Amino acid sequence: MHITYDMVRQSEEIRTYITQADQSLSALGFTEHSFAHVTRCAHLAAHILSELGYSQQEQELSRIAAFMHDIGNVVNRHDHAETGAVMAFRILDKMGMPPADVAAVITAIGHHDDPTAFPVNPVAAALILADKTDVRRSRVRNKDHKSFDIHDRVNYAAERSELTLDPERRTITLSLSINTEFCAVMDYFEIFLERMLLCRRAAEYLKLTFKLDINGLTLL
Repeated sequence: MHITYDMVRQSEEIRTYITQADQSLSALGFTEHSFAHVTRCAHLAAHILSELGYSQQEQELSRIAAFMHDIGNVVNRHDHAETGAVMAFRILDKMGMPPADVAAVITAIGHHDDPTAFPVNPVAAALILADKTDVRRSRVRNKDHKSFDIHDRVNYAAERSELTLDPERRTITLSLSINTEFCAVMDYFEIFLERMLLCRRAAEYLKLTFKLDINGLTLL
């Protein structure tokens, strides 16, 4: 059976897990990981593969993987990539997705979390790039600026965030406008350096060069 992104996006079961996972992360003080985040990731991951000439099927699998990549947070934040991959296997297998497609999706989900992330296939590479570049003010839930932690400060300071792919030059660039009244550029590197290096690795898998531009300065 051909399982589509729309089928996954409309699944009450999957939406319930995403909602509950985000509620748990909210209680723990994390930034938004709900439908805004996963939908953005789905769009970006598929866009990257589309621009690079990957098949419609690979694009669709990247959408599905990106939409489901954080469901493991419903169990626990720790090891949520592995937990999410196991959950996705059960859900997609039950829906009737072919094993090869299930394998591509759960591999990408299982390899997206920072400590163990690796672009083991095109879907995983696209997911890493989409997920790790989602820095934006609207992800901050805390309304009290005085109690911001460093993650709140960095995301709140991001007044503009854009990921641009240039297939001809083989570059993919994250451009940020950061309000330095809320955080210094070094704060960004303090918490996101590992993620940016993951983006570089994912870009290299796709035969791209990853670039980071903050406030008009090229830093990577």
